Amino acid sequence: MSEQKIHFYKGPAGGWGALKSVAKHLQQQGVAMKGARTLLSANQPDGFDCPGCAWPDRDHRSTFEFCENGAKAIAAEATSHRATAQVLGGHTVSELAEWSDFDLENLGRITEPLVYDRATDRYTPIAWDDAFELIAARLNALKDPNEAMFYTSGRASNEAAFLYQLFVREFGTNNFPDCSNMCHEPSGQGLKPTIGIGKGTVTLHDFEQADAIFIFGQNPGTNHPRMLGELREASKRGCKIVSFNPLRERGLERFADPQDKMEMATLGSTPISTNYFQLRIGGDMAVMKALCKRVFELDDAAVAAGGERVLDLAFIAEHTHGIDEFEASIRAESWEALEAESGLSQEQLCAAGDLYAQAGRVIICWGMGITQHQHSVATIQHIAALLMLRGNLGREGAGACPVRGHSNVQGDRTMGIYEKPPKTLLDRLGQVFGFEPPRENGYGTVESIQAMLDGKGKIFFALGGNFASATPDTVATWKALRSTDLTVHVTTKFNRSHTIHGKEALVLPCLGRTEIDMQATGPQGVTVEDSMSMVHLSSGMNAPASEHLLSEPAIVARLAAATLKGRSKTPWLWLVEDYARIRDKIEEVFDDFKGFNEKIKTPGGFRLRNTASERVWNTPTGKANFIAHALPTDTPFHLAQARAREHKTVVFNLATVRSHDQYNTTIYGMDDRYRGVWGHRRVVFIHREDLKAIGMKAGQWVDITSVYSDGDTRRAEKFVLIEYDIPRGCLASYFPETNALVPLSSVSIGAGTPTSKSIPVVLTLRPQDEALPQEQTRSIAGADA
Repeated sequence: MSEQKIHFYKGPAGGWGALKSVAKHLQQQGVAMKGARTLLSANQPDGFDCPGCAWPDRDHRSTFEFCENGAKAIAAEATSHRATAQVLGGHTVSELAEWSDFDLENLGRITEPLVYDRATDRYTPIAWDDAFELIAARLNALKDPNEAMFYTSGRASNEAAFLYQLFVREFGTNNFPDCSNMCHEPSGQGLKPTIGIGKGTVTLHDFEQADAIFIFGQNPGTNHPRMLGELREASKRGCKIVSFNPLRERGLERFADPQDKMEMATLGSTPISTNYFQLRIGGDMAVMKALCKRVFELDDAAVAAGGERVLDLAFIAEHTHGIDEFEASIRAESWEALEAESGLSQEQLCAAGDLYAQAGRVIICWGMGITQHQHSVATIQHIAALLMLRGNLGREGAGACPVRGHSNVQGDRTMGIYEKPPKTLLDRLGQVFGFEPPRENGYGTVESIQAMLDGKGKIFFALGGNFASATPDTVATWKALRSTDLTVHVTTKFNRSHTIHGKEALVLPCLGRTEIDMQATGPQGVTVEDSMSMVHLSSGMNAPASEHLLSEPAIVARLAAATLKGRSKTPWLWLVEDYARIRDKIEEVFDDFKGFNEKIKTPGGFRLRNTASERVWNTPTGKANFIAHALPTDTPFHLAQARAREHKTVVFNLATVRSHDQYNTTIYGMDDRYRGVWGHRRVVFIHREDLKAIGMKAGQWVDITSVYSDGDTRRAEKFVLIEYDIPRGCLASYFPETNALVPLSSVSIGAGTPTSKSIPVVLTLRPQDEALPQEQTRSIAGADA
């Protein structure tokens, strides 16, 4: 455990700090030598896909591409620690529920299937066949298949996800809450009616050709470290990198590539952002509107001067629909309103617009800093519109780039993990597998939680993930899970969700991505789809952590065979003898996977067709659509501010973020190196002047209470205040510790994603707690960058 201190980090992202961190985590997991060998097999032709983020590999055929957080994910999976039945059975579940997320994770790999014993409040061993029979019996006893919820994590492979959605639909429901519902659902919902496909349009090759890369709501240094390699190369060749983020993030400032011998030897680094705009939390849509407004103004000036037009009139005329209404809505916005909502001055907004207009080819990237807001869908549709104004879609070096999180979250959706399945998918499944799929839409994540609270959800089954920690409104979510008759979790390691269980509970251990998957016909590989629609093979190379582990496809197939016995035509057990058979079935259902088994023999795999990249628009108009939205002025934060003025209180806008020793809900350690936090997780980042305004000091402890119009009290207790370079009125803190502050009802319009990046809160001082000294503060102006 790290020493507890606040000491701000002056080094670059990456560099020696990254190497030291990896060495520390390899040692912590007891896999220093084994882990190093395993790392060298990541993202290689005969190796495994990194179980971390979904950023693509530069070259699947060459040298290992270093990534600090990928290395942590691999070390965590390859750990020598074992959460055996004896280890877990040595503690009651009530005791384990009091442990930290880090301590639960650090127990190590689960070695055999477990069932909860209510009499002793402990997990005890259960045979695989008995586990499947128990689950099948409970599923088949339901009055309605819609009483069961089937969650999916983005770590599941294409093969596992395909079998899973097939099993669940043969069982009779479309209840597919999944991690997409909590992260990039707005990206798909925003892009599909706009450009006809819910995926990004770029490849890594486009990053080599772009004249400018605009980055919104993303912290690649922590969440997608390999992306820094692309940004570094772009920076070195003179590409403009324009970042919009409320916090000063080290990975967006400068980066030292651990594989660059000269940079490492000289302690040098490469600047990343050429321009860094610290907008207010939730100000992104105002920025998009401002950039569009500036493009129209520049075009007006060009017309008046008889110069070259700024708008790409040929692209707009041939490929788009709705420009007139969109232009009118943009021109109607005042600069005063755009300044007020974005937190940036007109001068700054115009400077950013000029950068966009001057660049020949532009990529716009975004992360969850865009998607987890009430008006995220509208914001993303304005991103698409901004790209369309200058023809930056469907051509080299330009396009839309939603940067997704978990390694196969995009692939899971491609495979049919979706609570609102298209008719074409259901028709094809019925034809190929000889059954009538359910036609009514199912429950997404928030809807599933509400259904469990309402008594409509009786069984919760999770294929991976840590649902109890990933979801909003923690008190309500935990109450929902505990109200179920049965919870089942397929997992590699013990986590918080296994302590928040139904009346009956099972934990089923599976193989990790790094491990050899031996089936009847020999070792198997699985496939994943990255953020840029590249599908490639992943084959483990480590011996399984236990002889009792099953692969995710095998778990799904055996459960399906047990549950659907006598009424399914699908040869479940035959399919998992050889995963090529599963891929043959995927090819029968999805036309884009024609020749699947042949295509994945190519190192690096193949790219799925992206119609928008070809300027083919699968929309009702047959074109890319400009969609106009009003600037929102009635968000939960706006409403809370209005009430606060009446009561003379100070309301802040809080965004939840990850620490650097964290991936999604997995806590690797207690440090956040780039933000200067060591040994702490319960922290609040706040501007120096805001501390003065509320009469508090850095190092003091506070409780955080969210303020929504529903009147419910949601509180997260004991967080230390940290002075940080963040806009006035804004706060940041880690999740899952602050998930409790987000109501189930506060979701993005049109996507249902929890608004975890925009939480209206008040701070209450805890005078009984001794203040924590802060050794050094980070310059408000970011001078140390």
